Amino acid sequence: MAETSTVARPYAKAAFEYARGNDALLAWSEWLDALGRVVADREMQKVIAHPKLSSARKVELLVEIAGIEIDESARRFLDILGEKDRLLALGAIATQFEHFRADFEQRTDVTIVSAFELEAEQQDKLGTALKKRLNREISITTQVDKSLLGGVILRAGDTVIDGSVRGRLNRLREALSV
Repeated sequence: MAETSTVARPYAKAAFEYARGNDALLAWSEWLDALGRVVADREMQKVIAHPKLSSARKVELLVEIAGIEIDESARRFLDILGEKDRLLALGAIATQFEHFRADFEQRTDVTIVSAFELEAEQQDKLGTALKKRLNREISITTQVDKSLLGGVILRAGDTVIDGSVRGRLNRLREALSV
């Protein structure tokens, strides 16, 4: 079977294009996220994989368990996923949908990993520099990893900037071992 992300891509793209065209990005984002979390549950995966349940019943169960309300277009989308036996890809579809949405809205989520808790002023300074470098709106999440010794590691999408002391020591060790 094809990898889930490969299977999910055309569905996520279609959902994004529809939602964008109908000014419904936030609504689609929310219900896709909720359904993606429900599908991540092992027990729910068994229910979805059950051969005796109809695809319509599987969709009904998903929506009911997620506790969400969907419109007719969302229901048709889910029905198609059910008919094509792609309901288990909902988590990957939701993730890719969010990537399309973030790209469209010119925003990115940045994770800053530091050896110590950053002060608000430090976060603001890093956020301003990243906003300028990436030319996007920035949403910052911070984490503490004492093994870094000092400095920070910045992760923004596929971009990783390792300014940690641990990273510098590793690069120095590699350079000396050549």
